[in-house]
Amino acid sequence: MIVAAPDFAAWRAAARALLVAAVPPADVLFDDGTAPGLFAAGELPPAPTAAAPEVPRAFVALAEAVACHREAQRWDRLYRVLWRLTRGEPHLLALATDDEVSWLLRAEKSVRRDVHKMHAFVRFRAVGGHFVAWHRPDHRIVRRAAPFFRRRFPEMRWSILTPDESVTWDGVGLHFGPGVPAGAAPPPDVLEDMWKTYYRATFNPARIKLTAMKKELPVRHWATLPEAAIIPDLLSEAGDRVAAMVAHAEGAGSAAAFMPAARDLDSLRAAARSCTACGRCGPGAPPAFGVGPGGARVVLVGDHPRASGAADDLLAGALAEAGFDPAAVYRTHAVKRAPRPSPAAPREPHRGAGACRPWLTAELAALAPAVVVCLGPHAARAVLGPLFRFAERRGEPVAAGPVARAIATHHPSAVLRDPAGTGSEMGAELVRHLALARRLAARGPE
Repeated sequence: MIVAAPDFAAWRAAARALLVAAVPPADVLFDDGTAPGLFAAGELPPAPTAAAPEVPRAFVALAEAVACHREAQRWDRLYRVLWRLTRGEPHLLALATDDEVSWLLRAEKSVRRDVHKMHAFVRFRAVGGHFVAWHRPDHRIVRRAAPFFRRRFPEMRWSILTPDESVTWDGVGLHFGPGVPAGAAPPPDVLEDMWKTYYRATFNPARIKLTAMKKELPVRHWATLPEAAIIPDLLSEAGDRVAAMVAHAEGAGSAAAFMPAARDLDSLRAAARSCTACGRCGPGAPPAFGVGPGGARVVLVGDHPRASGAADDLLAGALAEAGFDPAAVYRTHAVKRAPRPSPAAPREPHRGAGACRPWLTAELAALAPAVVVCLGPHAARAVLGPLFRFAERRGEPVAAGPVARAIATHHPSAVLRDPAGTGSEMGAELVRHLALARRLAARGPE
């Protein structure tokens, strides 16, 4: 039997009649009218005189949402679940692992997400005194999404056009009409610039995650979003904007003003004794330069100098396990001054790695190592830039400025803080990354 079900109301009435007449799902094929069929719809059983079986309220709410899904088989799926609910499986909806229930739940989630996207991505354009938007949802959700716009913009006269259906609010009621092709969308207006200005003001260049951005702002909607036109420019400007933000946060103090004319290690170390760029160093407490042979092929960069302790012992063990001769490795720090010895110690002016960066850059340039190993995310960002993603790219050889290659790995202190201790995966990663650095250094420049 073929049953016509162009909308939820028609399906609900048909399903009730079929259920009372005890027509099993295998004998029914619902037709939503979206595709031409070879056979005409049949006659429904006579109007039921008996009461329909009781249906869980949760199913009705679920069915109303799934009714908006674009898949043509949704009515058949709903009727099969309805049949089972009223034929001995009243708790079927609690079985999320059931194939039919699982599909309904995924469909409801997809519709709910599509409604959310429509609420977020509709952009009105002024057409005289009327506001018109064109939007392309994944599902047939206009009637489900429209009440939100009525509550949000009750004083406006507006229309939302989609390929499936359109809706107009005249200040009194919602009026639904046929679908409208994309070519009927109104042309851009002055509101486009407003959206671009707003998006530029809220765009955070220091927190770019392209995968997450495309998930929240799907590319298929970009054609109707005026702010999407400036995304490529914002991405290309992100590096410079972050650098400006860092410089602003760290203040104007920079070791660049203390750089000597000669850039060998001895000259740098001597000039650094007078550096006061961060406000914490001076002739009585000069910046701490690195230690090790000037011709080292591998340089380890930590975050800042620390007193010897368990972290040093762990690093020495990891270097030995990775096949290093510790005497052949040069060790230095992104920040050339030790942190406060304890939280109770007096605070001092401090502008972080930005003030010390010229020293680190000059130090690495003088050493010209084959590989720089960055111990921890702070050191990695000091060497590879503020946009470097430590969690995603640690252990990956990266080309960075004058340095041939750099590898970011865990700081020994972080390994010690790991609940699994020195035998943890973090400790194993540290050894693997050090071993990779040793092999790269032995291989020579590429």
